[in-house]
Amino acid sequence: MPEIKPFAAIRFDHTRCNGDLSALIAPPYDVLNQAEKDALLAKSDRNIVAVDLPHIPPKSAGPPGAYERAARLLEAHLADGTLVRENRPALYVYHQEFEYGGASFTRRKFFAAIRLAPFSEGSILPHEETFGGPKEDRLALMKATRCQLSPILGMFADPGDRVGGAFAGETARAPDVTAEMGGIQHRLWIVTDAGAIDRVTSELAEKRIFIADGHHRYGTALMYRDSVLERAGGSLAHDHPANYIMFVLASMDDPGCLILPYHRVLAGVDSETVRVAWSEGTAPVSPEDADVVLFDGRSGEETALRFSARDRLREVEPDHCDAWYELDYAYLHRYLIDVLLREALGAPPDVRYVKSADAARRTARDESGVGLLVNATTMAQLRNVSEAGELMPQKSTYFHPKLATGLAMYPLA
Repeated sequence: MPEIKPFAAIRFDHTRCNGDLSALIAPPYDVLNQAEKDALLAKSDRNIVAVDLPHIPPKSAGPPGAYERAARLLEAHLADGTLVRENRPALYVYHQEFEYGGASFTRRKFFAAIRLAPFSEGSILPHEETFGGPKEDRLALMKATRCQLSPILGMFADPGDRVGGAFAGETARAPDVTAEMGGIQHRLWIVTDAGAIDRVTSELAEKRIFIADGHHRYGTALMYRDSVLERAGGSLAHDHPANYIMFVLASMDDPGCLILPYHRVLAGVDSETVRVAWSEGTAPVSPEDADVVLFDGRSGEETALRFSARDRLREVEPDHCDAWYELDYAYLHRYLIDVLLREALGAPPDVRYVKSADAARRTARDESGVGLLVNATTMAQLRNVSEAGELMPQKSTYFHPKLATGLAMYPLA
């Protein structure tokens, strides 16, 4: 089972800005372009994005000087007091307050360090396939700064809210840190009370951790740990910081832990071609009963379809668990796209991944293609597939909202 512990974070000195870090935090590095980075730095030249995103785009390693400058900037901010290092280990309770679908939510989480373990041990589980994107950029930054700058989102089962209850006394007071970004309210409490920490770590000692967001960063942390291990001659102390990774942990049972759909766009594909190719595996239905809605980027017409031949998925992909066959994304990709549509086109289609229905429609119009508006994966499906040792197709989940970078950082030295 996972080893979870508090850690002495590097963080912004919130007393310098009345506890408001709005000008200093940033979205995750991999969703930002140069213009968005510049806009964040216009708010403050101390914004964490200056350190966390030294090279754009971060899909491959940049010049070594970029990471050296990021490391020097981190050290400079520590030296002048912009950043401070906690003087004793803590857990950092983190709430995000937001609106979605006309309702208000609070997603309750906390920062902690978790001991790295291979997925084969079963204490930390991935949930979906990932693209083979290079990790060189994040590894180069980690080596230069000797710091994990942004957290991974992990989840655990807690139907009785025992972990959340252990923090109730802490969150009854005003938060130590607040911030606003993109309409999301961020709240952070620094928890050093030994009793609360012991209750939380005890509750989690027998629970599995499911990686929700950050599979690539987990792999990067393993690579970093292995590089440190090699330099140390093959042996590290149990509590060496490279043996751990920073997570933000949330209960799967928290109503604020939302999974949204991740839509697809078939670029440059004619909708009639799709409908004909999928006639063997779909049937028209009313929109409220649809498994997928086709949006024609050329005409703007929408067609609601039901997945009508789910047993065919077992024939083309015979070696999966029952939970995997229930996934809409598995049927969509492995049968409708990879078999029927590929056969009709004579080649694999160009698939784009889009996080909102409006963006999918817009992309389909821009690409003269077809938007595929799909339903969200459920939390139960994610848990069942992961516990069976299986992986969902890539981009099967979109956890909303994204975590902020800059609230807490995990030092590796």
